[in-house]
Amino acid sequence: MRCHYEVLGVKRDAGDDDLKKSYRKLALKWHPDKNLENAEEAAEQFKLIQAAYDVLSDPQERAWYDNHREALLKGGLSGDYEDDSIDLLQYFTVTCYSGYGDDEKGFYTVYRNLFESIVKEEMEHSRMDDEEEEEGFPPFGDSQSDYDTVVHVFYAYWQSFCTRKNFAWKEEFDTRQASNRWEKRAMEKENKKTREKARKERNDLVRQLVAFVRKRDRRVQAHRKLVEEQNAEKIKKMEELRRQQKLKQAKLAEEYKEQSWVAMSELEKELQQIEAQYGEEFGDASESEEEDVDVGTFQKNIERDG
Repeated sequence: MRCHYEVLGVKRDAGDDDLKKSYRKLALKWHPDKNLENAEEAAEQFKLIQAAYDVLSDPQERAWYDNHREALLKGGLSGDYEDDSIDLLQYFTVTCYSGYGDDEKGFYTVYRNLFESIVKEEMEHSRMDDEEEEEGFPPFGDSQSDYDTVVHVFYAYWQSFCTRKNFAWKEEFDTRQASNRWEKRAMEKENKKTREKARKERNDLVRQLVAFVRKRDRRVQAHRKLVEEQNAEKIKKMEELRRQQKLKQAKLAEEYKEQSWVAMSELEKELQQIEAQYGEEFGDASESEEEDVDVGTFQKNIERDG
């Protein structure tokens, strides 16, 4: 089966006017009445053009076709779906590459080609044929790629990979065969579950592959080692800084203690000087008290003896 968009020669985001214009041009070109010499080929081409326009000119038919286009083109729904997707399981082994160079069998060439193929598959399932969409898939790079601008960006995106495939070919029911809207809704519900399960399995498989590759990527290992060395150096500097701070604090405490002792010594000297000055001016209070005591005792003795 040929793609309806290819038959009419339009992009998948073509508007109604573009569809109509292309259809009229091609219908006129391949109309059997105007191709009597090759009537059989013209009739076949005209039939394809008519069928394509009938589907794409109807909004509902076009929406259904867009969702099931990949399956229809590969024999789905009315036949066996030919899944030509890459077998990712064969890349979950170190035997799929040889060494970590950029040669044909090297680690970086093998996985770069693999992820480019995955991107190509995803682009084929995108709703619009816009080549710029490929920019949304960061490249794998090579053995010399910069970690921050290439390697980190690649893994940051692919570790959360979400497929663009709709897995319509996995559907078990053709909703066009439903006898009523309730049966159609039931079919749609089951089909949705089937598609979501397939999408989840695909996402998990790709993410597991990314984890497998990342673990063995020498660029990641080298960066991890660099970070560990930088962290060790930071820890060493922090410990040295703490040691210097402790020494500084101990020195300040010792200086404070010495200053306090000197201050107390000076205070004692000042008090002694004040006492000495006071004694000179007013006499020694302790000596006066002793003299008073001696005189009183003498008087008492005289009175007792007399």
